[in-house]
Amino acid sequence: MPKLDLNDYKEGQVLCFDKPLNWTSFQLVNKVRWLIKREFEIKKIKVGHAGTLDPLATGLVIICTGKKTKTIQDLMGQTKIYTGEITLGATTASYDLETEINQYFETQHITEQLLHEATSKFTGKIMQQPPIFSALKKEGKRLYEFAREGKSVDIPKREVFIEEFKITSIKDLGNQQPKVTFKVVCSKGTYIRSLAHDFGKSLNSGSHLSALRRTAIGNYKVENALTIEDFEQQLSR
Repeated sequence: MPKLDLNDYKEGQVLCFDKPLNWTSFQLVNKVRWLIKREFEIKKIKVGHAGTLDPLATGLVIICTGKKTKTIQDLMGQTKIYTGEITLGATTASYDLETEINQYFETQHITEQLLHEATSKFTGKIMQQPPIFSALKKEGKRLYEFAREGKSVDIPKREVFIEEFKITSIKDLGNQQPKVTFKVVCSKGTYIRSLAHDFGKSLNSGSHLSALRRTAIGNYKVENALTIEDFEQQLSR
């Protein structure tokens, strides 16, 4: 892409990034803002993201600058596509690998047919309970704050729409902790961690999300996204 000047960033850019593992979406936004400020020797510029990704997920995060930050709500409403891995036979409090395994479950009864049949229970409009390890607010407090204090809290279920939930591979079936890889096409507000957790329950077992990658938001694809290193090089060339 051609080199952009400060006015381009102020008028607004929609930038696609491939978020690295263990970064928060806010760290990515802060890094982009800092790089722009450093390059153009300015004190401030508007920068925001159009939908967060958990630290343990990789993939597409859209970052808007300047006047394009006004399009963030529209971008957040776009359909999302994810790929990832669910590990069966064990649960965690966060529904992913952010916290330790807290319970083990039987998996010997799980067959390939059962796995594929279970996905159909999670397509279309479904009611989903967000994980307590999330940034949603209740009584002015983030849910993860209740979780870290060891407090239980009533989290209302929310309606989400899952267009597609497909198992793409099955590994170690018959072992204590089989793994399945999947593809999900879903609406705004869907928690893939909750989907992974509920999937295990529907199999009369338990499960957690062991890998996640966002590959698309609407027409924006991760294969066209920049790494933060790419962006830094583009800015300074």
